[in-house]
Amino acid sequence: MKRMRFVLLAALVAILFSSCGYNKMVEMEEQVTSQWAQVENVYQRRADLIPNLVNTVKGYAAHERETLEGVIEARSKATSVNIDPKNLTPESIQQFNQAQDGLSSALSRLMVVVERYPDLKANQSFLDLQAQLEGTENRITVERQKFNQATQTYNAYIRKFPQVIYAGWFGFDKKTYFEAQQGADKAPEVQF
Repeated sequence: MKRMRFVLLAALVAILFSSCGYNKMVEMEEQVTSQWAQVENVYQRRADLIPNLVNTVKGYAAHERETLEGVIEARSKATSVNIDPKNLTPESIQQFNQAQDGLSSALSRLMVVVERYPDLKANQSFLDLQAQLEGTENRITVERQKFNQATQTYNAYIRKFPQVIYAGWFGFDKKTYFEAQQGADKAPEVQF
C-alpha cells in the first residue's frame, strides 16, 4: 500500500512538474513568435513607406529611372520573403536579412540621388517621408533587439534542467537570433 502511494505521488509530481514546464515553454515560444511578428511588422511599415517616397522623388528626378526601379524591385523582393515563425532557422533568417539588406542598399542609393536635387530636399512631403523612414529604421533596430531578448530567454529556459528533458520530448527547439551581417563591424569607406 505504501509503495502504491509512493508511485502515485511520484507520478502526480512528475505530471504537475512537466505540465508547468510545458506551459512555460509554450508561453515563451509564443513570445518569440510574437516578437518575430513585430519585427516583420516594422519591416512592412518600411516597405509601405517606400512607394510614397519613390513617387515623391519621381516628380523631381524622373530621369533617375534606374535608381527608382531598383528601389521598387528591392522592395518587391524584401516583401516576398516570408518566414514561418515556428521555423526560424539560421538559413531562413539569413534569407530574410539578405532581402532586407538589398532594400536598405537601394534606399541608400536613392538618398544619394536625392542629394542632387535641392528642391526635393526642401519639399515638405519628402522631408516627412524621410523622417518616417528614419523612425522606422530605429523601430526595426528596437524590435530586432526585443526579438533577440525573447529568443535568449526562451533558449536559456529550454536548456535548463529539468526543462531540457521535456523540451526534447515535446519538440521545443532552440531558436535562432538575428545577427549582424558579415562585415557590419567594419566602417564603410567614404571617398570624395
